[in-house]
Amino acid sequence: MFNLSKSRSLGWAGARRLSARRRQTPEGPLPRPRCQGGPRRFGVFAGGMGLLVLGLSGLLSSAAGMEGSPGAVVPSSSRLQETATLKAAENLRAEPAGTILGRLEGGVTLPVVSRRDRWVQVEVVGWIWTRSLQATNRGGFQVAVAPEGGENLRAEPQGRILGRLSRGTLLERLDTSPGWTRVRRVAWLWAASVEIRIEGGAGGSPAASGASGPPGPAPAGWWFPGPGGAVLLSAPDGDTLARAVPGAGLQVLAREGNWIRVRMEGWAWAPAADPADSARPAIPAALTVAQVRQDPGAYRGRVVSWDLRFVSLERAEKVRTDFYEGEPFLLTRTPPPENAFVYVAVPPDRLNEVKGLIPLERIRVTGRIRTGSAVLTGNPILDLMEVVRLSGR
Repeated sequence: MFNLSKSRSLGWAGARRLSARRRQTPEGPLPRPRCQGGPRRFGVFAGGMGLLVLGLSGLLSSAAGMEGSPGAVVPSSSRLQETATLKAAENLRAEPAGTILGRLEGGVTLPVVSRRDRWVQVEVVGWIWTRSLQATNRGGFQVAVAPEGGENLRAEPQGRILGRLSRGTLLERLDTSPGWTRVRRVAWLWAASVEIRIEGGAGGSPAASGASGPPGPAPAGWWFPGPGGAVLLSAPDGDTLARAVPGAGLQVLAREGNWIRVRMEGWAWAPAADPADSARPAIPAALTVAQVRQDPGAYRGRVVSWDLRFVSLERAEKVRTDFYEGEPFLLTRTPPPENAFVYVAVPPDRLNEVKGLIPLERIRVTGRIRTGSAVLTGNPILDLMEVVRLSGR
């Protein structure tokens, strides 16, 4: 066996001499190994290998001594780590858009495991009151949340609440303390609800990939506002209707220059007993077509419900500058004696709702006023919200 410690002091020539002496054994000298191309000295081979190992050993020792210096090899334990900080309380899910495992509080910071489309996979670790857990052996998990209403997950025993996990949520058991169990679960969060940061640098820094919005390209037909969010207007120069938070998914219905028409669905807290609901009607039925035409700019963005007669389904020509070219719309008229034309813009994905309408059929249209006076004809234009076919013609 070649002695590397001796070769360090003997050098190349000494290594060869030492190797030659070691070839003598009680059974006699070892035969010289041969390889293709002629004989090769074992001592040279062994000495070369010893120097190679010593060289690698020296390099590794130098790298270990330079830890933290510019250009040093950083051990895996000190690599940069992405973290996700919740901007507000958010559901924790088993899979993207999957089963809800619980709800985490705003401000909680978690290590990022991976990303998929508009979702971020995170590692959740915390402490739960042991009596609220039951033993299980499913899918590699050892415990599950038992109480009907779920249980709090804490940063440490009797510590800060990180969130609340739902009944039946499966967890890995990591450790125990009197009355408490430390648990772990890898799960998913909606990316728009978190801020991604890179930890390990000086104080951490926002991820360059756009931390405040979800990662990856937007699916076709959708738009996700950036870090500043987006203001939703009733028309390109209309009133403000709402503000979309960064990363909120908006379905794109149409584009006109730098403007896009979008649809966003959501929920608003509105208790049935709220006096504001009954004190102010949702749709001002008294507003007539004549009033809108008299003051076109005053009612832009207002929601109206009008009884109309369907004439035809049309596509906007280029000269109709209040529409984008090719935009579908209903040509309708108000009942006598007014007999005024009203245009109703139809989202492309709702064309099937109106394709069966019969000329002169009575319909009730609920829509938002895009403009009270079209540039080409002076007639009102509504953005369709709902259409109801009325009996009789």
